[in-house]
Amino acid sequence: MSTAIVTGQPVPGSSLEHDLRSLGFEVRPAADAAETEALLAAVPAGRRVALVDARFVGHPHALRLGLTDPRFPLAAVPGAVTAQAAARQALTRAVARETSAEGGTTGTGGAPALAVDCLADRVAGALDADGGAVHRPELGSLVATVPDDPQARNEARQAVAAVDDEAVRLKSAVKSRDGFFTTFFISPYSRYLARWCARRGLTPNQVTTASLLTALIAAGCAATGTRGGFVAAGVLLIASFVLDCTDGQLARYALKYSTLGAWLDATFDRAKEYAYYAGLALGASAAGGSGGGDDVWALALGAMILQTCRHVVDFSFNEANHDATANTSPTAALSDKLDSVGWTVWLRRMIVLPIGERWALIAVLTAATTPRITFYVLLAGCAFAATYTTAGRVLRSLTRKAQRTDRAAQALADLADSGPLAGAVRRVAGKGLPGLAVPAVALLGGAAVTAASALTDFGGPLPVAGAVVYVLASALAVARPLKGALDWLVPPFFRAAEYGTVLALACKAGVNGALPAAFGLVAAVAYHHYDTVYRIRGNAGAPPARLVRAIGGHEGRTLLVTVLAAVLTAAQFQAALTVLAVAVALVVLVESIRFWVSAGAPAVHDEGETA
Repeated sequence: MSTAIVTGQPVPGSSLEHDLRSLGFEVRPAADAAETEALLAAVPAGRRVALVDARFVGHPHALRLGLTDPRFPLAAVPGAVTAQAAARQALTRAVARETSAEGGTTGTGGAPALAVDCLADRVAGALDADGGAVHRPELGSLVATVPDDPQARNEARQAVAAVDDEAVRLKSAVKSRDGFFTTFFISPYSRYLARWCARRGLTPNQVTTASLLTALIAAGCAATGTRGGFVAAGVLLIASFVLDCTDGQLARYALKYSTLGAWLDATFDRAKEYAYYAGLALGASAAGGSGGGDDVWALALGAMILQTCRHVVDFSFNEANHDATANTSPTAALSDKLDSVGWTVWLRRMIVLPIGERWALIAVLTAATTPRITFYVLLAGCAFAATYTTAGRVLRSLTRKAQRTDRAAQALADLADSGPLAGAVRRVAGKGLPGLAVPAVALLGGAAVTAASALTDFGGPLPVAGAVVYVLASALAVARPLKGALDWLVPPFFRAAEYGTVLALACKAGVNGALPAAFGLVAAVAYHHYDTVYRIRGNAGAPPARLVRAIGGHEGRTLLVTVLAAVLTAAQFQAALTVLAVAVALVVLVESIRFWVSAGAPAVHDEGETA
C-alpha cells in the first residue's frame, strides 16, 4: 500500500482524503512541516509516499496521473508530489531542506507557479533544483490547484464540476495518434471495454494474454483449411485486435504499467501475426484434401520477412534520429505541411498499412478468398508501404543536416547484431568505410549471399562463397560508429540478407518440411531482434554480448546455414534447420524471460508499431 501525507489544516467539505483512499493510499494528516518530516521518516522504505496539500482542489484523475503512474520515480501536480521507493531518499532530503523554508512563487526549471505556503510545491521545486527528474503529466482540462482563499476555492470547485473527469479519463486511454481503422472502427467501443475490465479488476496482462489466445485459436481455425474455418479465423483475428487495443487502453486508463506487461505487449503482437501466417499456410495445405493442397509456406515466410524488415527500418531510423541535433529537412517540412491537411493525414496513415489496417485486410481476405490470394495482396501492400516509408526516410536523411550522437550509433550497432566473426574481421580491417559506402557495402554483401542462394542449385558451394563475402562486407560496414546519413539502413540490410538466405535455401531444398523449418528459424531469430529493439526502447541496453556470441550473430548464422546446405542432403538440411530453430528459440527465450521479469526491466507499455 502507498502512503499519502496530507499537510496543513483539513478543509471542511473536501473530498481529498476520500479520493486518495480510492487511489490506494493510506492517508496520514500532518499539521505542519515538522510533523510531515517525522511521518515521512516513519513510512516503510519500500512504499510509495505522496505529500498532498490539504487545500488541494482537483479531479481524482489529476491525482491519479500525478501520484500513481509506476513509470516515474518522481512526479508532481500542483499541490501534490510523490516518490516511489527508489526516489525516497531524494524526497526525504528535499523535505528536510524545505521544512523551515519560506518557499517561492515560481517553480524551478519551468515548474508551475507555487503557492507560497504549499509544502508539496516547495518540495517539488527543491527536487527540480537537485536535478531530480520530476514528471509533471499533461492535465489538459483537468483541474489541480491549491486555492489561497474561499473565493478561489469556490471557483476551483466550479471548474472541477464543469469538466467530466471520467470522459477525460476515457479519452486519454486512447492513443493520440493511431491508424484510421483503429481510430474509427475499434477505439470508439474498445475504450469502454477497457473501463469494464478495469472495474472488474482485470489487468492489461490478462487482456494481452486473452488477445494472444484468441489469435492462436484464429490461426487454428485457419489451419483447418475449410471455408467455415477461414471465416471464423477472420472474425477471431479482428476480435484479437480489439483485445490488443483494449490492453493498452486499460493500461492507460488504470495506469497499470509493468515490466511483464512491457514484455508481453512487445512480443505478443508479432507472435499473433506470425502464428496466423503459419495457420494460413497449414490451411492452404489442407484445403484440397489428400494431395490437393496449396503450398504457400514460401509466401508465409516471405510475408514474415517483409514485415519484420519493415519494422527494423522503423526502429533503426527512429533510433538514429532519437536525439540528433540540427534535425531539419525540407522533406520533413513538407511532411509536416501535409499533416496539417485533414484528409492527407488519414491517407498517409493508411497507405503505410499499420497493424489495424493490415489485420483487417488479412481478416477480410481470409474469410472471402484463399490463403494464396491473402498472401499475394499482403505482400503487395506491405511492399508498397515499405517502399513509400523507406523512400521518405532516405530523402529526409539526405536533405537534413544533423549531428548524430554516440547513443544513436550504439543503438544502431546493437540493432546490427554483429557476432564474433564480424568482430574478428573488424579488428583486422582497422578503420571503417567512408560516408555512403557503409550502407552500400552492407547492401552489396547481403545481395551477394542472397542471390547466390537463390540463383544456384541446392548443395553447391557458391552460397558459401557468398556468405564469406557477406561476413567480410558486414564487418567493414560496422567497423566505425554508425553516424552517417544513411547508416540506419545497415541493420535492415542485415536482416533482409539473413532471412532471405534462409528462405532461398529452404525453397531450393525442395523437400517437405524445409520451408516450415525455415519459418521457425526466422521466427526465433526475429524474436531476438524484436527483443533487442524493446530493450533499447526502454533504455535498458541491448541483450548481453554473451547471448549474441551464443547464437553467432547475423553473419555467423548466415554462414552456418549456407555451409549446412552445402554439406548435407536436402532431407538432412531440413532436420538441421529444425534443430537450429529450436536451439535459437530456447536460448533467446530463456534470456529474454530472465530479463523481462527482472528488476532491471523497464516498466513501460508499448505504444504499438510505427508501421
